[in-house]
Amino acid sequence: MMDIFLTNNLTNKKEQFIPKNKEKIGMYVCGPTVYDDPHIGNARPLVVFDILFKLLKNNFSKVTYVRNITDIDDKIIKSSQEQKISTKELTEKVTSSFLKDCEFLNCENPTHQPKATEHIDLMIEMITELIEKGFAYENQKHVYFEVNKFADYGKLSNKNLDELIAGSRVEISENKKNSEDFVLWKPSTDGEPYWESPWGKGRPGWHLECSAMSKKFLGNEFDIHGGGIDLIFPHHENEIAQSRCANETKVFAKYWIHNAFITMSNEKMAKSQGNILKIKDFRNKISGQIIRLALMSTHYKQPLDWNDKLLSDCENTLDKWYRVYSSDLKYIKVPDEILKPLYEDLNTPGYIANLHNLFEKATKGEGIDLFISACQFIGLMNESTEQWNDFKKNKASISESEIKNMLSLRDKARENKNYKEADRIRDELYDKGVLIEDKDGKTLWKFK
Repeated sequence: MMDIFLTNNLTNKKEQFIPKNKEKIGMYVCGPTVYDDPHIGNARPLVVFDILFKLLKNNFSKVTYVRNITDIDDKIIKSSQEQKISTKELTEKVTSSFLKDCEFLNCENPTHQPKATEHIDLMIEMITELIEKGFAYENQKHVYFEVNKFADYGKLSNKNLDELIAGSRVEISENKKNSEDFVLWKPSTDGEPYWESPWGKGRPGWHLECSAMSKKFLGNEFDIHGGGIDLIFPHHENEIAQSRCANETKVFAKYWIHNAFITMSNEKMAKSQGNILKIKDFRNKISGQIIRLALMSTHYKQPLDWNDKLLSDCENTLDKWYRVYSSDLKYIKVPDEILKPLYEDLNTPGYIANLHNLFEKATKGEGIDLFISACQFIGLMNESTEQWNDFKKNKASISESEIKNMLSLRDKARENKNYKEADRIRDELYDKGVLIEDKDGKTLWKFK
């Protein structure tokens, strides 16, 4: 068993992973806010932490992976009002779409996938504790965490309080003692979802749910907390503050792991940029394996630029790998020597390089079982060759009879030395998802 090394944003260092209790590993990852269908940027942490989950299970007997679903939030309320449906109808619809996305990307189910609305009582308990211990205060039916009561605030972001406030949008409210204080509970207006509390009818602040649910499933202290880099401040910073103060601990999570953004043309993917690509829109157009491989192609700490060439390259790679696939292959344990890049801070590009080397041996009949097992370790090659070919066939916008008819027309054009027309037909077939090759006097074709 090799040592695992991870980049810990709490210390800004790559560190050896030493669990709190090697018999009971705990990992919490922030899941989706289900106000809209997840986009391809949301897919990156799904795959990154799925791989980490697999690696941890390879080394330890019991790993508990918790990924929450935020089903109450201001964005959810706004979206439901715009669509003229209830928040329950909206969140159930988007949650269902999210779970289909996870299956499409071949992600394992977490050990627990709690919903915020099912744990409001735990959030109220935590708020009450924070008030009693002097870390929170009530004003006009709002409850706020008083940031200056927590000396380590900003340690995760590696910035002081003034820098954090200057670089973010801080909610302005006359109810706060200080501008940096953040909300734990807010009143609901007429028509909005609400829960009864000691401070009136309302709902919890966004940051609180992860503190309450991680405590329930992992305890006051646990090993790994993960999410996208955009969550470092204020979400994760606030989680640390409220959890450590409520639980009276010096540690909340020991290792903080964050993946970088996905960009398009080197611009951050965002609604304001008009460049949002939803995962569900890929489901009937492309294999989930292609998306998964693309998401692994760059180290999780680095930005990943999303483009058609990336997807085409990943499709070609998998198409090549499927040449050695056989349903009779047996899964074997992947040696640590092959897994070594993953142990070094989830170096997926390094691991993919190992897969290419294994493939070259597999084409010579050497270690085919090992190659396929190594692919399946990271969630690839999970379909049969028939399923993979069916995907390509379904993707093509042309039937076999139409292909044969066009090839017949192309043969006639070539006989008449009308090479311009022959090339036009070839290009049209290519656009429809068909590759042709002239070999030994015959024309061969396949779905690309």
